[in-house]
Formats: sequence, C-alpha cells, structure tokens
Amino acid sequence: MEQHGTFPIVLQEEKNGGFSVTNLALEGCYSQGETVEEALENIKEATLLCLADEKTVPIKNENVSLHLITV
Repeated sequence: MEQHGTFPIVLQEEKNGGFSVTNLALEGCYSQGETVEEALENIKEATLLCLADEKTVPIKNENVSLHLITV
C-alpha cells in the first residue's frame, strides 16, 4: 500500500453506540465504525477515496497542534 502522509483526525464516541471519525485535512472526509479500531480503519479507507476524488478540497492546516485544557 502506497503511503500518502499523516493526517489529523478526530474520533468521537456516539450516544447511540459506535464512533464517528473525521479527517480534518480533507473537507467532507469522514466515516464511522462500531469500535475504535474499525472507525480508524474506515477513516483510512475514506481518506484514500477522498485523495482520489479531484473534487475533494484540502484544508490548509500545516501547523495543526492538539491542546487539551482543564477548567
């Protein structure tokens, strides 16, 4: 499998079960899965499909960082 790069993703547990996952670097690139592992595999597949789609718009975020705060 050809490697295309590293992408920032957000994984969120859903109220009704399962997980949603979004690739923050590609507009409209998201997926889901019943488990964390399945959701992560599915976003990899979705990312490849988005990269192959000429209509997908990359989001400029070269300097993305994750910060957690406690309040």
